Amino acid sequence: MKIVVVASFAPSLVNFRGRLLESLVSRGHEVIACAPEDDPGVAETLGRWGVRYQGIPMARAGINPFADLRTLGALARLFLRLRPGLVLAYTQKPIIYGGIAARLTAPRARRILMCSGLGYACTGGEGADRLRAFVRAVMARLFRLATARADRVLVFNRDDGIDMRRLGMVAPGQDIVQVPGSGVDVAHFRERPLPGGPPTFLMIARLLRDKGVVDYVEAARLVRKRHPEARFRILGPFDPNPSAVSERDMRGWVEEGTIEYLGSTHDVRPCLAEAGVFVLPSYYREGLPRSTLEAMATGRAIITTDSPGCREPVVHGENGWLVPVRDPQSLAAHMMRFIAQPDLMAQMGRRSREIAVGHYSVDQVNALLIDLMGLNEDRGAAPSTHDRRAMAASLAQQS
Repeated sequence: MKIVVVASFAPSLVNFRGRLLESLVSRGHEVIACAPEDDPGVAETLGRWGVRYQGIPMARAGINPFADLRTLGALARLFLRLRPGLVLAYTQKPIIYGGIAARLTAPRARRILMCSGLGYACTGGEGADRLRAFVRAVMARLFRLATARADRVLVFNRDDGIDMRRLGMVAPGQDIVQVPGSGVDVAHFRERPLPGGPPTFLMIARLLRDKGVVDYVEAARLVRKRHPEARFRILGPFDPNPSAVSERDMRGWVEEGTIEYLGSTHDVRPCLAEAGVFVLPSYYREGLPRSTLEAMATGRAIITTDSPGCREPVVHGENGWLVPVRDPQSLAAHMMRFIAQPDLMAQMGRRSREIAVGHYSVDQVNALLIDLMGLNEDRGAAPSTHDRRAMAASLAQQS
């Protein structure tokens, strides 16, 4: 079968979907992966796996309707030319424009639409600023067009499925199935011993205020008043999103000695190995943060917010703690619990590794996704236990 995968960020095809793409090729499918970046490194890696890379015009973070119409037109022409048997689209713009284009030009193709988080437009709830409210209303209508009669609509957490239905992003009868994110390669992210030296906290995220960067900095200031030896690190790229932290902000935090900024990297493993606790104080509408899963696989305790997506992989008091959103005081207090009881880092870190291996291994997740895409049926296979578990997580009747 010819399969077209549509993404909004080229490196995600390798970093987040690579093992899935390799598995599809190994099953004899012809796979074409699409993203906006002209990224020779990604294209070369995909080519080694037998995946063809196709660049498409897409403004990943913009809301210019003319640019988005160009994206829709490009995808429609691509589908007319390729005649895919299955379209897999993930993240908002690929779901919207890939889903609509497939409805118009490839009506016989299976449409698998994977919502990996509701993102900027749905951050902040009903009281969000006017721009977000407007974007959310438009997005809801476009999602409904894209998901109409889709073969699968997948979400990474229960809250997203419920809110998609509440906001009218899917038709009342559309089934929504929860899957355990994109998984994590537990062999690549091996369990690592805790580092010696002063307590070290690490946050990995795009540098958005909605990701809780400012809360992390405020909590670091509070902790360092009592524990000046503690280290607070941030790893992640600057971002064009409207809620982005500026380079000037980051320079100020570094110069005052509160934060160590590590820049961005394609391999987070050394940074995770040097940290004792992973922190993600996000109130962004996450799907299921991959950075948290990677930290868990490494054997790190987690502090994150009790918010959609963030709470999914954390059992409060077992492999970490859940704190209220936008509450640097609570965040600081839980950081200081690890400083006061350092054995908790090892205890909760071991439990994190167990959960990552048992529930979020990329091989298990990909087996589930292949079942949900109906590709085992092509080989005459019966539905697997993964498929039955996924269907048990159906959110079709939730409101």
